[in-house]
Amino acid sequence: MSPRYLPWLVGLGAYLVAVTGRTSLGASGAQALDRFGVDASVLSTFAVVQLAVYAAGQIPAGLVLDRVGSRAMIAGGAAMITAGHVLMATAETVPLALVARILVGLGDAATLISVLRLLPLWFPSPRVPLMTQLTGILGQLGQIVSAVPFLGLMLVGGWTAAYLALAGTGVLMIVLALLTLREEAPTSPSEHAEVGVWGQLAGISRSPGAWLGFSTHMVTLVAPNTVLMLWGLPFLVAGQGWSEAAAGRLLSLIAVSGVLLGVGIGLFVGRFQRQRSNLIIGVTAVQVLVWLLVLVPDTPRPTWVLVALMIACGLGSAACAVGFDFARTGVPHAWLGTTSGLVNVGGYSASVVAVLMVGVVLDLSAGGGGYGLDDFRLAFAVTLAPLVLIGLAGVLFSRARARRQLQERSAALRS
Repeated sequence: MSPRYLPWLVGLGAYLVAVTGRTSLGASGAQALDRFGVDASVLSTFAVVQLAVYAAGQIPAGLVLDRVGSRAMIAGGAAMITAGHVLMATAETVPLALVARILVGLGDAATLISVLRLLPLWFPSPRVPLMTQLTGILGQLGQIVSAVPFLGLMLVGGWTAAYLALAGTGVLMIVLALLTLREEAPTSPSEHAEVGVWGQLAGISRSPGAWLGFSTHMVTLVAPNTVLMLWGLPFLVAGQGWSEAAAGRLLSLIAVSGVLLGVGIGLFVGRFQRQRSNLIIGVTAVQVLVWLLVLVPDTPRPTWVLVALMIACGLGSAACAVGFDFARTGVPHAWLGTTSGLVNVGGYSASVVAVLMVGVVLDLSAGGGGYGLDDFRLAFAVTLAPLVLIGLAGVLFSRARARRQLQERSAALRS
């Protein structure tokens, strides 16, 4: 194996651990309701706080990343995630649990963008889209870890044992990152001149590619995140009548389908750069169609429809990585960490709103009683429809702006 794959594999492992921690609350949602004695609105606050910290931390983490490098950020992120899991393992009150989720969100914020910043340094440009996809989709296997072995350990060994096991994986990643990661490849390109924080932020804000990446991440990821971060398991159990174990296995299809579909997306993007936005529009159309199949009927859906929903969520999770490719080709490499952070804000800021609003609508619809299928249908529809429309409008607007900018530059070169 080429030495260039070692830093990627370590970074990938750190991201997988981060995703496992990110989605662990969704897998343990039913147990959290009992442990902390809360309702859906309060439970959604746990996920909302974590997502809000993750989203708010993206640009600051990116600015630090562009200055201190990936090695320090990956190790530091793993340390915060580990601390969050240790605290979550012992927390018995809502405030302590919220602090734990804040630590997990902060560590998570530092991880993916740090791994993505390594890729252009270690791989040739045509291969970067595929490696970006592989990073995203293989890292999402953390969803399977949280949905199957983590949930299984929790059901057998209890809350504390399950979260301490997650903390152990974080310790392992700290050690591997410090021992193996180097910041630059032997043939690393020179960095762009330093322009200061405000100059960097101003340059990124003027880049259509940055905002196209932001909108792409938002429109493709908001629905999958709403399912994965909290509401997928309760929907399948309370709304569709599945057992917790069966629902966890079904949710794992999101990661499996994301791996298979993501490879194809990475190869497509590497070969057809000008069709990236059309791909995103197509992915959005597929997701909307499948959600209509799930939410319009007022009876529990057959297994094949729910499988199609998991695959559509996997498709969205894979396609969101195209947003990072827009960022990579839209700004100088010296700004890539911050721009990747901005892209991540798109999907996760929308996810904060979605996860919170689903919980609020569920409580209003159920009127204090148990949640049923009609409550979930209303909550998903009212929450997801406007966010998807906003994201799609952003893709179309940013694409038009990027094309105008390209035409203006071409005209200037000819003159």
